[in-house]
Amino acid sequence: MVKSVYIHIPFCQQICHYCDFTKFFYNEQLVDDYLTALENEMRTYIPAGKQSMKTIFVGGGTPTALNHKQLEKLLKMIDNHFDVHTCEEYSFEANPGDLDVEKIKLLKSYGVQRISMGVQVFDDEMLEYIGRLHKIKDVYDNIDSLTRYGFENISIDLIYSLPNQTMEHFQKTLQEALSFDLPHYSAYSLQIEPKTIFYQRYKQGKLPKPPEETEAAMYQHLMKEMEKHGKIQYEISNFAEPGFESKHNLTYWNNEHYYGMGAGAHGYLPGKRIVNLRPLPAYVKQANLDGKPVLHTEPIGRKEEIEEEMFLGLRKRTGVSKEMFRNKFDLEADEIYADALSTLKSRKWVVDEGGFIKLTSAGLLFGNEVFQEFLLEDDVTELPR
Repeated sequence: MVKSVYIHIPFCQQICHYCDFTKFFYNEQLVDDYLTALENEMRTYIPAGKQSMKTIFVGGGTPTALNHKQLEKLLKMIDNHFDVHTCEEYSFEANPGDLDVEKIKLLKSYGVQRISMGVQVFDDEMLEYIGRLHKIKDVYDNIDSLTRYGFENISIDLIYSLPNQTMEHFQKTLQEALSFDLPHYSAYSLQIEPKTIFYQRYKQGKLPKPPEETEAAMYQHLMKEMEKHGKIQYEISNFAEPGFESKHNLTYWNNEHYYGMGAGAHGYLPGKRIVNLRPLPAYVKQANLDGKPVLHTEPIGRKEEIEEEMFLGLRKRTGVSKEMFRNKFDLEADEIYADALSTLKSRKWVVDEGGFIKLTSAGLLFGNEVFQEFLLEDDVTELPR
């Protein structure tokens, strides 16, 4: 049974220079058309009644870029198809400055429990440079309003290793972020992705990104400060007070199934991954035609399931449970990965303790290299179930 759903709202008031997600400039008529198409897709997956969900995550883009009428229509659509009252975690992404009091009241009244805010950096000049519209003051105003109207589960996202960013600059941002004493924080190193403004500047030699050793030092400082402030690192880029870990994101890292709805959304259903059409006109046309705006479906075989169990599970600080791996695949992880584990242990990048395979503090700095070691030979499909 699929117990999680991701719903993509691809509209923004401004396109950030680093973002490669499916996104479009906000246009009132385009949003209206999109919501109609999105509801048709919802009906395809949930044809009748309200389906019980463990987690619902509405991301973007910027879901809170919608006007009040459109936001309420979206919330009603979700409420019509999913039992939000029994949902363990119902999250909305938001940009500082988008959340006026009326939108906050709407979110609260329709059962939204968690707000994830894209703050990125506490520096107005840097915010403008990376293409953000909000100011630091907006963060303070929005968090104050959210708290006043009963939102306790608030997370903020940060980005480090930004162009021209020094260690001292990042330390100041992190200190200001932690001064809110929120229950959850996410922090990501800037990735230069194709088809972004930053990528074009990078290709032209006009993007002065900090050296790798500075980036590593920022990450180590991040881990140290989060621990000092009682925010436990439960995943490579995520920190939380106990009980406030993102249940929806844990769906991904636990390699569990979820619906993906909206333009460019990815879903993971038994035996397959589904990738939706990205271009807005194509998505709207196909969703209105048959409710199935699918670009392609990728079969997920036993080999891929096993690999992803390791790739995703190792992102968690608790690592991969060998017992759960055995129950799921009827295989011993430390047998089929004996060579990989031997290599990684010798480098002190992973440990095997207490029934779990997990990254060490050093291994966290070399995550991608670690994950590559868990690619399997094709003949794994011949292994017994």
